[in-house]
Amino acid sequence: MLFQAPQLGALGVTFTVMRASQFACLISVIGLCANFINEIATAEHSPPSELVGALIVAVTAIIYVIITYILYYDNMLSMLTTAGLDSLLLVASIVVASLIGKPLSMLNCAALPSSEWSSGLFSSAPSPIKSIITKTVSYISFVLLDQTTCYQIKAVWGLCITICLLFAFSTLACLGLWQRIRRETKNKDIEG
Repeated sequence: MLFQAPQLGALGVTFTVMRASQFACLISVIGLCANFINEIATAEHSPPSELVGALIVAVTAIIYVIITYILYYDNMLSMLTTAGLDSLLLVASIVVASLIGKPLSMLNCAALPSSEWSSGLFSSAPSPIKSIITKTVSYISFVLLDQTTCYQIKAVWGLCITICLLFAFSTLACLGLWQRIRRETKNKDIEG
């Protein structure tokens, strides 16, 4: 048998699917944000705090997702505690999605210049995307850099929204599993 955890019912399968989906989305967010931050750092600028925040939340969440699934598989996971932690990550994901999506909701990426036109914009000295004092890249100016950047940051935003939904559903699945385990424990106590 491939999966031996006792919570294999519909809620257990839902929890497993949620964790796998969260893992895939978080890996994508980490990859895109890390690529953006690397490009900005290579040009000797400081990345926008929105990208750094998204990367920190995604790395924290992926470590949490891996650890909780291993504990779930080994029947060592407290579902009520996990539901609480999932709800905290839901709140963090909502904050990240709202910060990243704030300038993106009405933005038409097709109206921006193509990536060939804006090549090397990071390396020019009087760049409009950085503050003269701090050399920090402005998030709004970064998003408006070119079509490719715009579409990629919109992908990050969409993945963050998906992560919010996945953590909401996994919180509900954890609460359902907790209730089921509690009910089964009561029935065993009554019978035994």
